[in-house]
Amino acid sequence: MNSPRPPSLARPLVAAEAILAPENALPPIVVDCRFDLSSASAGGSRYIDGHIPGARYLHLENDLSGRIQSGRTGRHPLPDPDALRGRFAQIGVDAEGPVVFYDDAGGAFAARAWWLACWLGHPCAHVLDGGWARWLEAGGAVEKGTPADVANAPGWPMRAPLLTAADASDVIGSFTNDTALIDARAAQRFEGIAEPIDPVAGHIPGARCMPHTANLGPDGTFLGAEALIERWGAVLGNDSGKAICYCGSGVTAAHNVLAATAAGFAPPRLYVGSWSEWITDPGRAIATGPGTHS
Repeated sequence: MNSPRPPSLARPLVAAEAILAPENALPPIVVDCRFDLSSASAGGSRYIDGHIPGARYLHLENDLSGRIQSGRTGRHPLPDPDALRGRFAQIGVDAEGPVVFYDDAGGAFAARAWWLACWLGHPCAHVLDGGWARWLEAGGAVEKGTPADVANAPGWPMRAPLLTAADASDVIGSFTNDTALIDARAAQRFEGIAEPIDPVAGHIPGARCMPHTANLGPDGTFLGAEALIERWGAVLGNDSGKAICYCGSGVTAAHNVLAATAAGFAPPRLYVGSWSEWITDPGRAIATGPGTHS
């Protein structure tokens, strides 16, 4: 019999009300992941202006990404796993206790942090559904400034990852084995009509356009389970763990992994290098035009 999935995979989303509940016996470590791709310092400034009490801040590029290697990596490569474990421990995240990540971008950056925690094997990582806006709507308190230092958590043991990274060779293999290849970017970027960030426009041949923003309802929270199952079921089928999600640099693709996981499917793999890595090799094929949309 299969063992039950850990909360990281069985219940990856958490409501603000659950954190605020007085009977919450084991309060989570809360981590603010707000970021702005057009201004690297903006997220930290917003954090200082107001955040969930006791929350620590992690920066997408300084903490949740590795060093860019020109001509080889995408814009947000995987961080060194030992360095990431150490960074999590510095802000009080231990190897077992619950941790909740949030942002103000529909969960895009928080999902990246959640994915990385699961990649390290953390069994109880979550994303705050609706993020900062939902926290305020639920009547959550606000703290300003930078919290006092927190004691380092114990070191993390090495453990098997809960979520899997894919690389370019996996993507190339998907061309011939019917693996679902899913692009999280907006349609205009996917089709090559507009590319505001990367030097080459288009998408990986055979990919399906599934913008991560369509995982959310009008209120900014994730769609309910039935709607997520309807959205993802036809695309992932019975082999969801073989699917590969990508985006521009491995950030919003994690949002699609999170949505599929929240719907109960086996988590797709994440091509962390994504489009910005794919185009560093001029020998890799590029497609433009409408392709397939979902």
